[in-house]
Amino acid sequence: MVDITVELPAGATAVSADWSEGTGGATAIVAHGAGTGKDHPFLTGFADALGERGFSTLRFNFPYVEQGRRMPGPATHAIATWNAVVAFARAQAPENTIWAAGKSYGGRMASMAVAEGLSVDGLAYLGYPLHAPGKPERPRAEHLPAISVPQLFIEGTNDPFIQPVSQFEEVVAGCQSAHVVWVDGGGHTFEVKGRKRPPVEIGAALAPILADFVDGVASR
Repeated sequence: MVDITVELPAGATAVSADWSEGTGGATAIVAHGAGTGKDHPFLTGFADALGERGFSTLRFNFPYVEQGRRMPGPATHAIATWNAVVAFARAQAPENTIWAAGKSYGGRMASMAVAEGLSVDGLAYLGYPLHAPGKPERPRAEHLPAISVPQLFIEGTNDPFIQPVSQFEEVVAGCQSAHVVWVDGGGHTFEVKGRKRPPVEIGAALAPILADFVDGVASR
């Protein structure tokens, strides 16, 4: 485990992270959702499976988790954290491409950072939270059309954060470069009704989707 310094408006703070170096020429930086941290089994399963595909991986906590709080802090704090962890990853493996991935909140914060100028080679959302469940009138998508790098949306068809699906599909259609991979019957954490699997296994099962996407972008 390493500590990464993040410059916040009130001063510098440190977040903990786990770096694993691969051999495939690509780095996946993996952010947690709003209610968890970097060591959630879903994320460790996802990152470990990417490592088996040759990826270097970096999992990290946002400052509010380090401070023992349950609710996320200001978006500016999360954006500053994304800038810091990308800089750290580039220093560890300068020749690698950088892929910013995140579960729900973590992925949305990555997209906001990129829309504000953070340089990465692509984004991957593990359940993009388009809106709070039952509140489609308040979408969180105004920044997505400004993003020019490839965006991969991995989404469960039963995820309440993207219902109605037609609204989600309209948002994706407005992006410059976006691709959706559906998990049939999946909810927001990709659980499928009637099919019990541990979170580590669910996360690991999504890793090949990102790996194949990265391979496809590289071959274009």
